Amino acid sequence: MSLETLFSAAGTAAAAGWLVLAFAPYRWQRAARGTAVAIAIVIAMLYAGLIGAFWSSAEGGFGSLADVATLFRHPGILLAGWVHYLAFDLLVGCWEREEAVRLGLPRWALVPCLALTFLLAPLGWLVFLGVRAFAARPPSYRAPATA
Repeated sequence: MSLETLFSAAGTAAAAGWLVLAFAPYRWQRAARGTAVAIAIVIAMLYAGLIGAFWSSAEGGFGSLADVATLFRHPGILLAGWVHYLAFDLLVGCWEREEAVRLGLPRWALVPCLALTFLLAPLGWLVFLGVRAFAARPPSYRAPATA
């Protein structure tokens, strides 16, 4: 199977996981989480296979930015890096949904966070943390009325 085919398959699988997280009813939380985690596991297995197949033939490393650039010039390692992001970002999305369900956040508050996490993972996670902090704040204290 070509690297392009694997790239497309991994992206399609991840997108399916994100759609489940965004649109499955909250009452189906266990099924939604199970589906998204299963997809992340398959993507992680692809990652392991790519690392096993290409790591020894790639130059570069993690010691400097130049070493990382050299490492990711290898198409198989580049794809491994991409599917690494797909798997971990999907797991962050699973956590966001679990928190949303636990806190009773409305879907309209969750879905934009999931979209941001899908596209720009750390930024989406930060936005979700902000939404969660705001939603979890206790109501402001009001002094009792005096008669």
